[in-house]
Amino acid sequence: MSTPQLDQPSLYASREPIFPKRVSGRFRNLKWAVMAVTLLIYYVTPWIRWDRGSLMPDQAVLVDLANRRFFFFWIEIWPHEFYIVAGLLVMAGLGLFLFTSALGRVWCGYACPQTVWTDLFILVERWIEGDRNNRIRLHRQGWDLRKARLRLTKWATWLVIALLTGGAWVFYFTDAPTLARDLVTLNAHPAAWVTIAILTATTFAFGGFAREQICIYACPWPRIQGAMMDEDTLTVAYRDWRGEPRGKAAAKPAAVPAIAPKGDCIDCMACVNVCPMGIDIRDGQQLECITCALCIDACDEIMDRTGKPRGLIGYMALRDEEAERTGAKPRSVWAHVLRPRTLLYFTMWAAIGVLLSLALVMRSEVDMNVTPVRNPLYVTLSDGAIRNSYELRLRNKQHEAVTFQLGVEAPGPLILSVEGEPAQQITVAPDQTLTQRLYLTAPAGSDMAGIESSQIVLTAAQIDGQARTRIDTVFHGKETAR
Repeated sequence: MSTPQLDQPSLYASREPIFPKRVSGRFRNLKWAVMAVTLLIYYVTPWIRWDRGSLMPDQAVLVDLANRRFFFFWIEIWPHEFYIVAGLLVMAGLGLFLFTSALGRVWCGYACPQTVWTDLFILVERWIEGDRNNRIRLHRQGWDLRKARLRLTKWATWLVIALLTGGAWVFYFTDAPTLARDLVTLNAHPAAWVTIAILTATTFAFGGFAREQICIYACPWPRIQGAMMDEDTLTVAYRDWRGEPRGKAAAKPAAVPAIAPKGDCIDCMACVNVCPMGIDIRDGQQLECITCALCIDACDEIMDRTGKPRGLIGYMALRDEEAERTGAKPRSVWAHVLRPRTLLYFTMWAAIGVLLSLALVMRSEVDMNVTPVRNPLYVTLSDGAIRNSYELRLRNKQHEAVTFQLGVEAPGPLILSVEGEPAQQITVAPDQTLTQRLYLTAPAGSDMAGIESSQIVLTAAQIDGQARTRIDTVFHGKETAR
């Protein structure tokens, strides 16, 4: 007799589409403002011009991969100065820690690109298909001519936005007007077309279809945020002691006493219907919550309609929960924001910013690097003199050609000569690095020729200018061979 097989429950749950309802209020207005500003910055920045001279690109923000340079308005970063970019990334990370520690996932709820473009795609969807109820009915009904027309119109609009998004990104890596002309005339480099195609596809898929799935499953930040938040973090929460027991209060004559008092929550589901993540904030803190605060706007609107005070859902710190339950006044916002943890993050963030600013202000317009040629360490000339060879790399960060006078500081006599140049001068083209072979010769019988190694300094000074640099190196004498 065979044993009956029990049906195993599926561990996979298919995605239930979320159709956020339109809501108005202060947080929704703030999200509209942030969306407008961020999209404006993203699309307009590559077209801003900045005069750097006739031989330099005039795009204000440009990642010039061909010439290995990054331009940001008046700042020019070379490959060897990538520590500045690394410092900016560290500042961005500390800034994210700071805001999360103080106000929860405000970055996710307002300024994250996934949130911004998802909001934009939902706005388009609402314009074309209608608000929540209309979109739900359209989703559930079978395909007909009207549904096909609405869906194709929506997808086509999404595709245009995605194409503009991918197109705007490549403009940061080359001259925007030139690339735009090449794209229109179909003469752009294949790398540009491939990049635009990839970014168009990902924007279309992530903003139009994946939406909250990216935040829940693909983004690591929801799993990291727990370490950044504590009981003093202000985050969106439901005041259950005020709202429970929830339910619609029945209309009764004043003489008939209520069987049980009802809380302020009338279980209207408004907070759930407006949530772009499809969660119920009344269930407590959840990984999916991006702190967009739209549920606050929705709940406040219902409270206004029912004549109850606002704040059933609002920003709250866990430390204030017990005080609020007893009717005591919670601590001020500044008491939660200005605490040791956030002050530490801010201090670290500001310190790195100050160091980067000093590095930008104090950096020289000339960089020099000298590498001794070690095979052989030295050469004995026919007259007994000792000669060392060096590879000099001189970088001119100025936007005009500069002539440098080379020199050497040593404890004994050394003769400096430049390969292929009759004088001790070299000219470096604007914004270029020149590699040149140098020779230092110690006369026969001199102390420098007989000492195994001597510390010396090579110098490069701009003729008719202020730029000057120096670097320590070593001169090897014949004693090295012993």
